[in-house]
Amino acid sequence: MSDFAVIWDWLAFAIRWTHVVTAICWIGSSFYFVALDLGLRKVPGLPVGAHGEEWQVHGGGFYHIQKYLVAPERMPEHLIWFKWESYMTWISGAALLMVTYWVGSELFLIDPAKMELAPWQAILISAGSLSIGWLIYTNMCKSKLGETPTLLMLILFVLLLVMGWAYNQVFTGRAVMLHLGAFTATIMTANVFFVIMPNQRIVVADLKAGRPADPKYGKIAKLRSTHNNYLTLPVVFLMLSNHYPLAFATEYNWVIAGLIFLMGVTIRHFFNTMHAGGGMRWWTWAVTTILFIIVMWLSTAPMFRQTLEEAEARVLTPTQQAMVDAPGWDDAYNAVMGRCSMCHAREPSFEGIHTAPKGVLLETPDDITRAAREIFIQAGVTNAMPPANVSFMETQERQAIVDWYRSLPRSFALN
Repeated sequence: MSDFAVIWDWLAFAIRWTHVVTAICWIGSSFYFVALDLGLRKVPGLPVGAHGEEWQVHGGGFYHIQKYLVAPERMPEHLIWFKWESYMTWISGAALLMVTYWVGSELFLIDPAKMELAPWQAILISAGSLSIGWLIYTNMCKSKLGETPTLLMLILFVLLLVMGWAYNQVFTGRAVMLHLGAFTATIMTANVFFVIMPNQRIVVADLKAGRPADPKYGKIAKLRSTHNNYLTLPVVFLMLSNHYPLAFATEYNWVIAGLIFLMGVTIRHFFNTMHAGGGMRWWTWAVTTILFIIVMWLSTAPMFRQTLEEAEARVLTPTQQAMVDAPGWDDAYNAVMGRCSMCHAREPSFEGIHTAPKGVLLETPDDITRAAREIFIQAGVTNAMPPANVSFMETQERQAIVDWYRSLPRSFALN
């Protein structure tokens, strides 16, 4: 554990673990309550103010659930608020964004072929852009568009497409998909924090004070909750996409993301309609399948890649030049070129490999210095790469990578 890079990698793993667990809780409760809301039945004998009820069985017991559109006549002593699942998902996701993409900005965030940025500039764009969507979206909801939910969702879809295209003009493919997911997740969590929870608090305060509660607050909260429901599946896809270069390693990644948003709508429409008792809309599965086929086609469509000659001509940054000048560079460089570059190339020569795994390229000093920490972890400290050691990397070659990386100043450990 003496290597800071190893500690940092475990920190990223722990944050990712937290992020996944809290996301499961948030998504699970969101899907559950939408299905519950749509499945409520109006029956004789409901309490005053009750909109409907539902009986459920789980874990060997029966549950009797009733929903009040505004509030019950009497405030219950024990009231559970569903909010921390959302908050912790966003907080852990933001932490993961910082640990992976901000700290490792030279590898994961900045694409010099698109825009030459200093790390602080890329981080500023990353952080600032996440709030733009919420400001535009919430003002649209407060306008007359809020009275036409379908039109509002169409405009939101266009906004997401525009942001995906804009991200693709600046960041790496991985960062494009991740930031579009974070952009959308910020809207969803902000809905909970700035609208849904405050509106519920107003209703509770009115009830405690003996004032009649205004039903408009529940109506507004339900609109935002419905939007969150339709955005959930695309956000999950975008968060997983950085593991699949077919999704992010193409200039069409923002188009792919747009189609995934449409797939999220068709899938949720099927289940929401079913839970509401509207029958099985099987046509949605046909549309989803067609959209997915288009996604697969776009992932392999001809792309405008930077050539090897252009990559070799790229000028190294001062940090990269210092890494090249460090003791042991030549041995580490030769090990990577001999054992890794046949797969991690702009035109892979290894049989069966058509695209560099995870979009990581290891053909030039610029490529290798940008991926230094990942090489150290994947092929130096561990034997994760090459997978199953298919290129027969020798122990001394792995040690050469370790020795070179450890010779670097500690400040380089996160690059």
